Amino acid sequence: MKLTWKDCEEIVGALIEKFPDQDPLRLSFPKLHKMVLELEEFADEPTASNERILENIQMQWYEENK
Repeated sequence: MKLTWKDCEEIVGALIEKFPDQDPLRLSFPKLHKMVLELEEFADEPTASNERILENIQMQWYEENK
C-alpha cells in the first residue's frame, strides 16, 4: 500500500519503524518532511504537504513514543 499525506497514522508507524530512536520533537518541519519522503511506502507529491500536516505527524509520533 502506498502512503499519502492523508495517511498520518500509517506514516507515523512507518517513521517509528524506520527511525526508532528519533525524538520527533527535536525535528524541524523540513527535516520531518524529508524523512517522510524517504519512506519506501510513501508515494504522494512532496509539495502536497503543509505545516498543519507535518505538525499532526509530529504530534502523533510524539504521543506514540510516550
